Amino acid sequence: MTPDQATELTRSSLWLALQLAGPLLAVCLLVGLVVSVFQAATQLTDQTLSFVPKLFAAVFAGAALLPWMASRLTEFSRLLIENIPHGG
Repeated sequence: MTPDQATELTRSSLWLALQLAGPLLAVCLLVGLVVSVFQAATQLTDQTLSFVPKLFAAVFAGAALLPWMASRLTEFSRLLIENIPHGG
């Protein structure tokens, strides 16, 4: 494997990780923002009030996006396995 192939593999792996994690992180960010505005408006300072909604949102978003995430990861894995005989 040449350094160029290793660099391209690393780049595509990091890009895939960003694509898979991005939607879940965006959902948690939006839920955290909504909860923070709610806490500021009602002057509630309970720590679990911000943690629990983000946890549920991440679980539900993960369940909803699981087929898409699995297909992206499967396609990437298939391309990696197909390129083994070619050395990258």
